Amino acid sequence: MTLVEHLKELRNRLFIAVIAVVVASIVAWFFYKDLYHLLTVPARKAISHLDKSQQENAKIFTSGVTGAFILQTKVSLVAGIIASSPIWLYELWAFIMPGLHRHERRWTLLFVAIAGPLFVGGVALGFWVMPKGLTVMLGFTPDGLSNLIDVNSYLNFVLRVLLVFGVAFEIPLFVVLLNLAGIVSGKQLGRWRSWIVMATFVFAAVATPSTDPITMLLLAIPMTLLFLLSEVIARVIDKRRGRGGAEPDYSGFDDEEISPL
Repeated sequence: MTLVEHLKELRNRLFIAVIAVVVASIVAWFFYKDLYHLLTVPARKAISHLDKSQQENAKIFTSGVTGAFILQTKVSLVAGIIASSPIWLYELWAFIMPGLHRHERRWTLLFVAIAGPLFVGGVALGFWVMPKGLTVMLGFTPDGLSNLIDVNSYLNFVLRVLLVFGVAFEIPLFVVLLNLAGIVSGKQLGRWRSWIVMATFVFAAVATPSTDPITMLLLAIPMTLLFLLSEVIARVIDKRRGRGGAEPDYSGFDDEEISPL
């Protein structure tokens, strides 16, 4: 396949993915009230854990003429991205798939079956973690000081947490994809394990907007476990392909010597 054909295929895959997100977002637009109520659950839970004096001073508000419209658009768009995740994840896999061997394409259905639930599972974990992080952050509000939470800032916080958790849960799956493509081996993952685990915790600390250790750990620990699982899967794949043997030793060859081949 030529470069132009690859670009055309990428264009077609992106078009399908965008259409899926747009259609899902339009559908989500009609369920905006339910979605808004769901997204504000973490804030209401966090406020309920505060002292009574702090509860009275913690309110969610919106400002500006277009504030409510922008809010509804954002909620619908992110809901569309999450709802259509199996489709655009499949399109991503389908773009990579031609570079794999024919027998490896059997992984397509398995990828679709795993990628979507992993993304949704990450989003669900982020939704469960959010009240704990918000409680920590709102707990710093001193008595007598009103904490007026701008709904757009709150929504950006919520959506960032959900997307970070969802995308983070896909990383181990892409590690397996790299192994299937022959780019990364299980032994290499084993050698890099300590650095990858450290990078995972750094990523969790930077990516979580609440900056509290509870949210960071609740993201980093599942990511680490999923990475370890992906390493095990990569080693199994290498063994089945006959790539589990020792790496060839070329130290006895002279760099200037001509190969008989």
